[in-house]
Amino acid sequence: MNKKLNYNYAFVFYDVNEKRVQKVFKVCKKYLSHYQNSVFRGDITPSKLISLKQEIKNTINEDEDFVCIIKLLNSGFFGEETLGGKSKETGEQLIL
Repeated sequence: MNKKLNYNYAFVFYDVNEKRVQKVFKVCKKYLSHYQNSVFRGDITPSKLISLKQEIKNTINEDEDFVCIIKLLNSGFFGEETLGGKSKETGEQLIL
């Protein structure tokens, strides 16, 4: 049986043309928390993830822009380590 997974947490990284940066930022901000520069993350329902992807597709130029969405089942199963910059809350404390 091929069960479809319901992802409930996502990271979005993007590198888009300067003309579209603010538009992509606004789309991501509607669904996720701004983490750092062109990075967003947070809890998201499967239906909102579909909407996020569709809005991004409608905003970017696929020949010029790059967007990566990493989908996770929840926020409790990833390790994170940051180097430099401001100290940020991470998911690392969830994995003991």
